[in-house]
Amino acid sequence: MADIYRHRVLVLDFGSQTTQLIARRVREAGVYCEIHPYNLSIDKVKEMGPRGIILSGGPASVYDKGAPTISPLLFGLGMPVLGICYGMQLITYLFNGRVERARRREYGLARLSIEEPRGLFQGLAPGPATYQVWMSHSDKINVLPTDFVSMAHSDSSPVAAMRHKTLPIFAVQFHPEVVHTQIGQAILSNFLFQICGCSPSWDMRSFIEKATSDIRAAVGSDRIIGAISGGVDSTVTALLVNRAVGHQLIGIFVDNGLLRKGEAESVLALLRQFHLNVHYVDAGKRFLKALSGVKDPEKKRKIIGERFIRVFEEEAGHIGGVRFLAQGTLYPDVIESASFRGPSATIKSHHNVGGLPEVMRLELVEPLRELFKDEVRKVGKELGMPEEVIYRHPFPGPGLAIRVLGEVTPERLEVLREADAIVLEEMKASGWYRKVWQSFAVLLPIKTVGVMGDERSYEHVVAIRVVDSLDAMTADWTRLPPELLARISNRIINEVVGVNRVCYDISSKPPATIEWE
Repeated sequence: MADIYRHRVLVLDFGSQTTQLIARRVREAGVYCEIHPYNLSIDKVKEMGPRGIILSGGPASVYDKGAPTISPLLFGLGMPVLGICYGMQLITYLFNGRVERARRREYGLARLSIEEPRGLFQGLAPGPATYQVWMSHSDKINVLPTDFVSMAHSDSSPVAAMRHKTLPIFAVQFHPEVVHTQIGQAILSNFLFQICGCSPSWDMRSFIEKATSDIRAAVGSDRIIGAISGGVDSTVTALLVNRAVGHQLIGIFVDNGLLRKGEAESVLALLRQFHLNVHYVDAGKRFLKALSGVKDPEKKRKIIGERFIRVFEEEAGHIGGVRFLAQGTLYPDVIESASFRGPSATIKSHHNVGGLPEVMRLELVEPLRELFKDEVRKVGKELGMPEEVIYRHPFPGPGLAIRVLGEVTPERLEVLREADAIVLEEMKASGWYRKVWQSFAVLLPIKTVGVMGDERSYEHVVAIRVVDSLDAMTADWTRLPPELLARISNRIINEVVGVNRVCYDISSKPPATIEWE
């Protein structure tokens, strides 16, 4: 079996909004990559033994009081280091160079001139040719650090890339991880393969073999229950566990009363196609009672997460001999739910991570914990899942509870279910469903005045959210055709009792999140 973790790269996170993109680009090159806080200890780094280390960007200035930093000992480990944006400025600061506030902040597209076409820029043409790159900084390198040489410049950055004369330390002021940087993947590939000496061993077929072996070793002869929602994450998890331990897995599908229209019936029919042993639990009344009067989204997530676990524990008790719970936690869930000083501040508690109670009687098995969504879909393809499941739009663990803004009631849930069903019907009928990352309706906690049937109305407002994304870490709102938006709006207002206004959300992530709560 191939050792898919043999050549790993660490990304130390200083709080950049694109840190996750760095990891994705490294993995796309076939090298396993993990994200860790900037203050990861030197001993831990040594223990993990990475082939290379990447220092991410971040919002701070190296001269800020309490600015995040690293131990200079990191540079003495002999591992190649690549600093990006803030990472470059930090290297400059630690090696006695000078960083100062730029007269003109450089944000967006810039033209890069390469002075030294080797190392990071191996195979790329030097000036006068220029390349499009993406900049996002207000500080710049004014004086090169000791024993460093410049490798490239832009109009506003006299030192846009640099390297140490003798140590394997490199840095760039721009962001090679974003698609707007024309030569970004080439730069990262040069760092991985030419400088770090990595080989491409990270692929989903090898991952399946490794995950199957790990699950079998962890579970042994014990029984394991699987939290199955019908989405791609939980279904892939169930298929992996089933592949590893077969009849020892009992799937649990919990109807928490927060599902979309007709979802319970369609999911159960789907799971039977895979010949999975699935128990159906109707717990809707229990969840809605616990949510009564609750408006705060974090409290909703915590309540729902806790109730889910208690249901699973009860079912495990009925089944008997159950020691483990399998669930479809993904890497973005882990990253966004982790909170430490500075970078990667908690955005929201994810149901699969942050919503879990502190005391649990079941041990978690999370085989997808290291994967991004697109990687999970590749695993699904390898496992023979139908495309209708693989490309099903993400649905949050807390369900419609975080799309009904404010208090969750049966009446408000019903309004949202009907509106959301229309959104999905029209997206699929128009061919747009497969073109976007996610599409759904949100019920706002307000009412507005309208005119319906020549009479004054005072009814609910529904917002439509449709976004394009690769991994949900960043997203942009989708430019749907006006006629499609008009059709969706017209149907909702005419067919859903209690709605007289429809809005379209044109916010990107960041600064907004995909879900409203």
